[in-house]
Amino acid sequence: MDTTRTMDFKHPSVFNGAIMEEYSYTEKDFILSGITWPKRRTYVEDKSFISAFDQALQSKWLEKMEQGLFRYPLWSLQTKILPGSVKYVAQLNVKRGIERRKPQDIKSIQEKFNPSQFNFNKMKHDEILFQMVRSEMSSGASMDLGRKHSRTLVVINVSPLEFGHVLLIPDPSLCLTQILTPDLTLLGLESILLSGHPGFRIGFNSLGGFASINHLHLHGFYLDEELLIESVQNKPLCPQINFYQLTNFPAPGFFFYTEGKDLVSVSQRICQVTDYFVNRNIAHNMFMTRGSNPASTTCQREGIRVVIWARKSCFGAKEEAAFNVALCELAGHLPFKNEEDFNTLTEESVISIVKSYLFSEEEFNTISMELVEQFTN
Repeated sequence: MDTTRTMDFKHPSVFNGAIMEEYSYTEKDFILSGITWPKRRTYVEDKSFISAFDQALQSKWLEKMEQGLFRYPLWSLQTKILPGSVKYVAQLNVKRGIERRKPQDIKSIQEKFNPSQFNFNKMKHDEILFQMVRSEMSSGASMDLGRKHSRTLVVINVSPLEFGHVLLIPDPSLCLTQILTPDLTLLGLESILLSGHPGFRIGFNSLGGFASINHLHLHGFYLDEELLIESVQNKPLCPQINFYQLTNFPAPGFFFYTEGKDLVSVSQRICQVTDYFVNRNIAHNMFMTRGSNPASTTCQREGIRVVIWARKSCFGAKEEAAFNVALCELAGHLPFKNEEDFNTLTEESVISIVKSYLFSEEEFNTISMELVEQFTN
């Protein structure tokens, strides 16, 4: 992997009257192949697979941590793999459960933006790492998508769940609600391809799916562990557009697969699914990760899997004692809130909690058939 390119910060812009650096990238910076899991290494110590994007994000994130801008320090978390076939990655993160901002009182997946509640226009400028700017755009992306979001900020999550936890926020002044858009989805896909780390993940929680703020954003973070979801078996639904259904996994869902050559159309199809959920007031979560080709028998992570779950809505301040069932937990990553549950919960008990937030098999199959009909028509 070529790691010679350095951080490219040019043309500072302004946010709330303060100067903000820009991180510029092109398609040439995408790492389309060769991302595999090592036998064991730590991304903080081993720089051999750190891209320019990783270098920019991690160095600035660590600066913010040293400056005390987070609600609690996070350098490493106690981590273990739960015994069982799913290989849940359990982490003890007590501070997040205590210090995390109280979720807003949301009553609808389509709730309107409320400027009186906390939103990203009210965040501190010091929490911004940089603004992402694509300096060259393919004609297809420009014509088909238009990049309606004029800028996307990369901001620290002040209550981090893992190393490098950031938020990707389209221009906050647009006051967009927490409904996924094709151009933000495209940026999420591009961010995965800009990273040289197999464990850099991107995710989205809808309103009613444990999103705590009704202001459009994605989550991004590093997890130095493999997840079963990267390679789990699948059932083809619309193979001509690389649309599949997860099988042999506790949280059944849908996923798209791409090797980076059709990002615009993939981002649009992802939002066809999430728009279907929004229009029917179905809460949902999304998770992007490097993963294996569902049509291949190899375990090479040569592309990206984008998994989308339909789930029961959770409104108000209701939360589980052990962990909230959102994008991480559905994917197999469990940030535990307390030591007792971290030490005692088994794979069986975790699966029971997760399934209590999901639809019945009959309801899931109905959603599956309707999505297939939508794409085939």
